Amino acid sequence: MEKGILYLCATPIGNLSDMSKRTIEVLSEVDIIACEDTRNTRKLLTHFNISKPLTSYHEHNKAEKGEELTNMILEGKNIALVSDAGTPAISDPGEDLVRLCAMKDITVTSIPGPAAFVNALILSGLPTGRFSFEGFLSVNKKNRNIHLNEVKNDTRTLIFHEAPHKLLRTLKDMLEVFGDRRIALCRELTKMFEEIKRTTLSEAVEFYENNPPKGEFVLVIEGEKREKLIEDMAKEYDDISIEDHVDKLISEGMVKKEAIKQVATLRNMKKSDVYNLYEKKND
Repeated sequence: MEKGILYLCATPIGNLSDMSKRTIEVLSEVDIIACEDTRNTRKLLTHFNISKPLTSYHEHNKAEKGEELTNMILEGKNIALVSDAGTPAISDPGEDLVRLCAMKDITVTSIPGPAAFVNALILSGLPTGRFSFEGFLSVNKKNRNIHLNEVKNDTRTLIFHEAPHKLLRTLKDMLEVFGDRRIALCRELTKMFEEIKRTTLSEAVEFYENNPPKGEFVLVIEGEKREKLIEDMAKEYDDISIEDHVDKLISEGMVKKEAIKQVATLRNMKKSDVYNLYEKKND
């Protein structure tokens, strides 16, 4: 028996006109559609005159339902996976289903389309060449701060999702951990009242203390400045000599050439100067 295929279908994040022709075709042709909330997906399908069986697949049933869905695909059924909005398998249980399909040698293909974090990034006015999507922060303050501290020295642009009732608390934590960086707060993306607020963390905190936030947000925050990161890292070695600094990096597993290059970068020196000092010590 020929196996079926799992289709990852991106759906609109707000504006129904963003539904692609190919997505409509695939959803009309598969045997069953797996979705987060059958009520939301049924409204979407009704708008496009699509009538297909629906089954729920979400965080709380992904283990059991994942096995059920993959077994159906192995039996020859074609299944589409959609999220409530945007691209499935990004920061949602769809990634578990894709992993399970890979383990069972099931073909998975994607029908590309809207993704809120990509739209927010390109609208932010912040660097787009290198970025890190961090998803939702924990509601637990300790875990939230652990997450923020893990990425505070990242020089890439950082992207987070946040709900309106948690926004102010999150902004205050970010200001405390990151310092006062530039941020773009993107809400109601692709909808009639789309808003991109480009400001700083301190100004954002002040604004939302006086203006209760509404709508789901994507937060795009500038990464740590490389110059500051190098300066901070250099301060860690103020109390040791250049030669000992090279030895320390070598003892941590770095080869001599790379250790010399790293020390030169951290101390804003020429590699040749670091090399000469180190070689002179070991003569």
